[in-house]
Amino acid sequence: MADFNYVARSSDGSLVRGTLQAGDRSAAIREIEARRCVPIRLDPVTPSGKGSASGREAPTSAAGQPLTTLPLPQLFLFTEQLAHLLSAGMTLNEGLSILVGRLQQPRLKALAGALHQGLIDGRSLSQTMRDFPGIFSSLYVNMVSAGEASGSLSQILRRLVTHLAGVKDLRDKVQQALVYPSVLVVAGIGLIIIFITVMVPQLTGFFTSTGQKLPLPTQILLSVYELFKGYWWVIPVLLAAAVALWRGFTRTPEGRLLWDRALWHFPAFSRIPRYRFYAQFARTLGTLSENGVTLLKSLELLEDISGNQWVRERMVEVRQMVVEGTSLSNALRQQKLFPPLFLDMMAVGEQTGRFSETMGMIADVHERELDKQVRFVTSLVPPLVIVIIAVVVGLVVFGILAAVFNLTSGLHHGRR
Repeated sequence: MADFNYVARSSDGSLVRGTLQAGDRSAAIREIEARRCVPIRLDPVTPSGKGSASGREAPTSAAGQPLTTLPLPQLFLFTEQLAHLLSAGMTLNEGLSILVGRLQQPRLKALAGALHQGLIDGRSLSQTMRDFPGIFSSLYVNMVSAGEASGSLSQILRRLVTHLAGVKDLRDKVQQALVYPSVLVVAGIGLIIIFITVMVPQLTGFFTSTGQKLPLPTQILLSVYELFKGYWWVIPVLLAAAVALWRGFTRTPEGRLLWDRALWHFPAFSRIPRYRFYAQFARTLGTLSENGVTLLKSLELLEDISGNQWVRERMVEVRQMVVEGTSLSNALRQQKLFPPLFLDMMAVGEQTGRFSETMGMIADVHERELDKQVRFVTSLVPPLVIVIIAVVVGLVVFGILAAVFNLTSGLHHGRR
């Protein structure tokens, strides 16, 4: 047996220091986690009574690149590396210190250094992460906070790795699904520009010289051409104004609430964020419950997990109802946020006393459903874009053909 000096963070967020006996470092870390704490630093006690150095100090973000944003692949790499180090038996302090020396990207190195410095300053990992809202979303930070509260930070980080991999996979699938429609969009816009700027003026000149009247579809097409030629600059101005108004609207509490509510109820495309929320909520709640975190504390940590202000307000009401004595399944049922299957399975878990295991099963069910919804939406996008382009190009072609048919008909009658 060996003695180890340790620094850990308890479930209430306070720093805990002490000495324990264990067979090796891994056993010491498991002992700290069994006490519902996150090990930050662990040093073997030397014969002189002093702990050995556990790593060099990391540079702060001020010495590195600006830490405002981070590409998704780099955030995935950072999370995956930290999860591997903690799962291998390293403390948080050691893991971040190793990442400072291992990571090659300047911004990742600076980020690891800033987080490590936060630990040195006595802050929790989630508290330091809140200083970088452009990098760590509220979901990410709250899940890390939940891991710190339950002593299962490495497990939560592995869940975040899975989540980020799913986000990246969804983005890649959407991008791949849009390749063919994007080619059609470019070709369609090119055809429309050629038709309107070349063929329509020539037909107009010919009709004017023959004294024939343009058919209505061609007149509409010509009006669009004249409008675009004289006021094309209005389009980017209107787009910029619309974006500015949207940003200003969603930055207000009322605007953000209305926008998030509309997103939650948007047909078809709201299914993906919904089922991702269902799966993430069940998986995280089950993990917290399994690691001894109380239900009320778990609900507090999960309030921001959706990233949706409207859902957050519903979750605050759920937590208040649980405080007043309502079961979680009944409280969620009254808010009408979750599907009936989710709530029925949760109620069974509450009644049988196997809540953590049941929440894991619920997460499995909804993760499979999430995969189905992703496949459905990505298969829906290409034909939708193709139909829109076909309709627009078809209208332009119809306007031109109407003029041609009218011209040939006039010539036919003229010969008679």
